[in-house]
Amino acid sequence: MKVVVAIIKPFKLTDVHDALHAIGVHGLTVYEAKGHGHQKGHSEIYRSVEYVAHYLSKLRVEVIVADERVDKVVATISTAARTGQTGDGKIFIQAIEKVVRIRNGEADEAAL
Repeated sequence: MKVVVAIIKPFKLTDVHDALHAIGVHGLTVYEAKGHGHQKGHSEIYRSVEYVAHYLSKLRVEVIVADERVDKVVATISTAARTGQTGDGKIFIQAIEKVVRIRNGEADEAAL
């Protein structure tokens, strides 16, 4: 099992959610995040004063999937989250040692 972690632009969440649902992925976790990559923030004007926002608002989306579904999930997220502009985000894949469903004790694949 793997956890696929995607850092995406907030307005792309609905697209990503709908695309994952369409391929049969029904569970995901979303966190609000702030950060920057190559774009290094941007400047804004608030009440006639310009300031630099070093950290941009992003969302961190986590999906746990079986190993054989990782490539499909990554491709789906990439397509749904892509705008073609700087700051579209990144996807990370990490191994999961064990999953246990709290409600009934099911483990691993059965718990997904």
